[in-house]
Amino acid sequence: MNRGKPLLRFVDIDQAYPGKRPEAERRNDFLEIYQPVDVLEVAAQASRCSQCGIPFCQSGCPLQNNIPDWLMLAGTGRLREAYEVSAATSTMPEICGRICPQDRLCEGSCVVEKSGHGAVTIGSVEQYITDTAWEEGWVPPIRPGAPRGQSVGVIGSGPAGLAAAERLREAGCEVTVYERADRAGGLLMYGIPGFKLDKSVVQRRLDRLAQGGVQFRLNFEIGRDASLDVLRSQHDAVLIATGVYAARKLVCTGAGDDVIQALDYLIRSNRDGLGDPQAANERLSAEGKDVIVIGGGDTAMDCVRTAIRQKARSVTCLYRRDRANMPGSAREVRHAEEEGVVFEWLSAPLAILTQGEDVTGVRVQRMRLGDPDPSGRRLPEAEPGKTVDLPADMVISALGFQPEDLRQSFEAPELNLTKWGTVESDPDSSMTSLNGVFVAGDIQRGASLVVWAIRDGLDAARSIESYLDNRLCVLGAAE
Repeated sequence: MNRGKPLLRFVDIDQAYPGKRPEAERRNDFLEIYQPVDVLEVAAQASRCSQCGIPFCQSGCPLQNNIPDWLMLAGTGRLREAYEVSAATSTMPEICGRICPQDRLCEGSCVVEKSGHGAVTIGSVEQYITDTAWEEGWVPPIRPGAPRGQSVGVIGSGPAGLAAAERLREAGCEVTVYERADRAGGLLMYGIPGFKLDKSVVQRRLDRLAQGGVQFRLNFEIGRDASLDVLRSQHDAVLIATGVYAARKLVCTGAGDDVIQALDYLIRSNRDGLGDPQAANERLSAEGKDVIVIGGGDTAMDCVRTAIRQKARSVTCLYRRDRANMPGSAREVRHAEEEGVVFEWLSAPLAILTQGEDVTGVRVQRMRLGDPDPSGRRLPEAEPGKTVDLPADMVISALGFQPEDLRQSFEAPELNLTKWGTVESDPDSSMTSLNGVFVAGDIQRGASLVVWAIRDGLDAARSIESYLDNRLCVLGAAE
């Protein structure tokens, strides 16, 4: 290890990410794609940190993780201390290390990257630190605070709900998480493929929460099994952390039920990987099919890479802008290309072609980039007269997600929503229009990243704790 050796070694040590398993091997399973690394490799990469006075990597992280501190500790071989610093600001660092788009966040902000020497490999070091902590028994059980005699109901067991549940349990609250699926974890369990996030990594976090006293009510849907008002009567505070699950619909000629929604496809694949019964029909399997995925975000990348592993005959991704303007992680695009996915840039679906009840292809409109929109991204516009028909017998729409109508499904007409359908909340406290009801994650900010959901969950937990403290004060004064 580098104990005692100087840091700031980005000049004499080259950037090196963990090696990937060969493409031919990766295409045959859903295992994580990176090969194991050893402590010497990790220490060397961590020692490349410049330890700059203004850590832009930290400001580029939604959780404001103390990245330079735990890199310094890892670079000098003090892994247990590195884990403790990492865990102080994140409830699931090994998950963020696996699935965060570091190239757009911490690593993209790295001063060493800006200097031309290649970013410090922050994500892989973060993952190694916490995986090692689990292996060595350094991850402590949740230690509930002194009992407060107050309970919180958390609706949704995705990253926002789980982060909040952990912090609230540590604060001494009784916490019950309500999840409408048959497993907890939300998109971490059913939405993200195993080759990016092995489900055992999620399960050990869930087990730790359960062992710490967090109660999970599975197969429990608000509006079906109980209204929001009923939950409010049973708890001192409620957190809405449902995420956003309604698919944005593909709008073009012929786009109907024959087009498969990305989340339906990914959930079925993840269920298969978890050993659940196979689907009754083969509609959600890509085996032997020419597959076209429409979209350019990380969900689209999850779909194309899943189709490859399901032994599709061919897999093509249509995206209406070019590579430089793609919203998904550039790293994920490279992985997909290595595994055999074909990208049709500047291409938009004009029509879904069918014969009887069967999809036969997609008529594609070639695009060009016009003037920038308000965000600075150049707007796609059609190239007149340039179309092409691509064969397909499976078309997957991966155009993102939007909120479900919680006011209706929760039987809560007084719950205020924004014009986008997200739950309206006070920007400082995250409290909704209903007293004692808070909100966190995608259902608050719109579809976003797991790391932002964790941040929102932690912020909401602090607000809930403050709210409950005030209630105790009021009750005490009344007595």
